Amino acid sequence: MVTSTQLVDEYTEAIEDVMQYIRTHIHEPLNREVLAEMAGFSVPHFHRVFTAQVGESAVGYVRRLRMERAGRKLRMGAVNITEVARAAGYESHAAFSKAFKQQFGLSPSEFRGLGCGAATQLLTKG
Repeated sequence: MVTSTQLVDEYTEAIEDVMQYIRTHIHEPLNREVLAEMAGFSVPHFHRVFTAQVGESAVGYVRRLRMERAGRKLRMGAVNITEVARAAGYESHAAFSKAFKQQFGLSPSEFRGLGCGAATQLLTKG
């Protein structure tokens, strides 16, 4: 018989494995179906477990990591915001700028102009 503690440990391990996979494959297309299969869960169950364990959905987690990566690229001097947008999974500069501003409260151009300390603080908030 599986105890609730063992079940939680199994869920935690499965979600940690998925999170590691996401971090190492963040530049690739990621979808809930593949991630759920990795965890050995149905998509709805994966969504519930991931959200409960992480505090945000898998889609939200991927989006946040991609935005943080985009912010780091901007801080490192990436000149072409459209290229940064595409690397973050956005088809247009406008869609990326809107999502970036929603995430950080600043446009990509404004963010790039921040001092290192302020930018780092924004990137580590999430």
